[in-house]
Parts: sequence; structure tokens; C-alpha cells
Amino acid sequence: MLVKTNSLKAWILAARPKTLTGAVAPVLVGAVFGFCLLCYGDTDWKRCIIPATLCLLFAILMQIDANLINDYFDFKKGSDTKERLGPERACAQGWITPLAMKTGIAITTVLAFVTGLPLIWYGGWITLAVGLICILGAFLYTTRLSYIGLGDFLVVLFFGLVPVFFTFHVIIWHGADFASLKTATQWEGAIITYLFFGWMPLFAGLGVGLVTNNLLIINNYRDREQDAAVEKNTLVVRLGAKTAEWLYLINGIIGVVILFLVCSCWKSGLLTGLYSEAEIESMPKTFPFHLLAGILFLPFLFSAHRKMVRINRGRELNSVLGETARNILIYSILFVVSIIIVTLQVCYSR
Repeated sequence: MLVKTNSLKAWILAARPKTLTGAVAPVLVGAVFGFCLLCYGDTDWKRCIIPATLCLLFAILMQIDANLINDYFDFKKGSDTKERLGPERACAQGWITPLAMKTGIAITTVLAFVTGLPLIWYGGWITLAVGLICILGAFLYTTRLSYIGLGDFLVVLFFGLVPVFFTFHVIIWHGADFASLKTATQWEGAIITYLFFGWMPLFAGLGVGLVTNNLLIINNYRDREQDAAVEKNTLVVRLGAKTAEWLYLINGIIGVVILFLVCSCWKSGLLTGLYSEAEIESMPKTFPFHLLAGILFLPFLFSAHRKMVRINRGRELNSVLGETARNILIYSILFVVSIIIVTLQVCYSR
């Protein structure tokens, strides 16, 4: 591919647009929990559009920042060469000079920080700590943790648990106007509601994180021989190819189970807040769409897994990389739609 050095095209390629689904998906899932809970409580959800948008922009900028950091430091360590099997990398291909890449990393890091800074107003000072930890994690992933098999842990944490839960947190903290609470009774009621519903988006974040981690598994599965040669001991290198194949499938199946359990608990929680136990028992049973949503995801998961096992090695595995990115988006959309439908089923049964 002919790309002019340090050109706009070079920077777009370095940003890896196809990976941005991993940043967008968890924010969407976290946002739907927050907005649905506000609607359930008859709270004006429109005032939370700005903080939700800031969460999305911060996640996208951090994904781009992580991609640039990965590109630069893997090139400096010799992990990326012109012979790499995966998609071409900007520094290794000479599309972007190392000095320009360092400048790009500095700019995207500052942009992400500035974008996330207003979230302190919407979600409290804890959001500053979370943002700084995200920035630190982006650097630690490539420079250290991915080389000792902890990259998968960071993916589940920063592409699942953290963005899903803290998007929910920011929306609820601002939407429920926690800052205006004055009495102990007001705080007690708000905190009980927050904790009662808050564990569900946190658990949902685990599901999103596991499904997203399949993107890293297939990437490291493809590069396992090259990584072993440069002593990059990823989880795939440590566990072996066969175990990685099973792990890819297990992650997706656990994600489906989590989707079903969280949606079921969400429905139960909403019903408990509106009706007595006797009223709930007398209600007609509604169709569990969330069960269907989980079943709908499985063919996409199984198809990508079979293709992964059949191809086994080489550049052809890049097609599975694309299917895995697609699966992350499908899973997240199914989760979002399921939560919306469950919330509507409960609200319209009033």
C-alpha cells in the first residue's frame, strides 16, 4: 500500500478505525442502563445526553491513544516488523516516523484527558481517578503487561467493567442529581437504589469485556509464533493454541449467560420497585426477549470460532479478526435492545 509519510491517510490507518467498536460498545451498554433507570424513575434523561457523549468521546480517544502507543512501542521493541502477519502498522511500514508518532501519542493523551475532565462535574471526583487509571493502563498494556500475559485482564477491565459501569455511574449521578442531596435520608435512599441496580451494569461489563477480549485472543493466536520468538509471553503463548481456541468459545458463551442473567435480574429489580410480590405473581408472563437475544448471538460466535480453528495460522486469520469485531457490536446491540425491551415491558405494565 502506497502511503505518504505522516499524511492524513497514514494517521487514519494508525488509529485503526475497525478497532473502535471495542470502545463504542461498552459505553452504549452502560448508557442504556443509566437512561432506562432514569426513565423508570420518571427523571428527565435528556439532561444526561452531554455526559454520555463525553464518555463516548473519551472512550474513542483512549482507544486511538492505545493504538498509537501499541504501534510505537511494539516497533521500538522489535515486535512489529514488515513481515508481521496482522494488519500493517504505521511505524513498521514507515508511514509515520517514530518522532511524529510520539507527538501523536502526546496529543491524543491530552485530548482524551481534556475530554474526560468535564465528567468530574457530572460524575464526581472519582471520574478523575478512573480517567487517569485508563491513561496509565494504555501505556502499561504495551510497555509491560501484554508481554507477561496480563493483556487479557486489561481488556476485560478497560473495555468491559470500567466503561460500562462508569458510563452508568456518570448518567445516574448527574441524572439523579446526587450533588443536590442534603439530608441523610435522601442520601440513604439514593445510595440503596444505586447499589441495588448498580451491580447489574458492572456484571454486564464483565460480559462485554469477555466478548471484546476475543479480539485480543484471535490477534495473539495469529501471532503466537512471532510473539514467542521475541519473548512476548501473551496468554495464548502461555496456554497454547488449543486452549486459546476453547477460551475464545467460552468467553462468548459466558457473555451470553451474563446477558440472560443480567436482563432477568434487571426485570425483577424494576418489578420489585413498582409492585408487591402478590401483584408480580398475578401478572401474565411476558416473552423473554433477552433469552432470544442470547441465542441470536451464538451462530455468529460459532461461525467465527469454526473459522479460527479451520484456518489455524497465517494472515488469513485477519478475516476472523474482522468477524470478531463485528460480533462485539452485535453482542452489545443485542444487550442494549434487551434492556430497553425489558424496561418497556415493566413500565407499560403499570
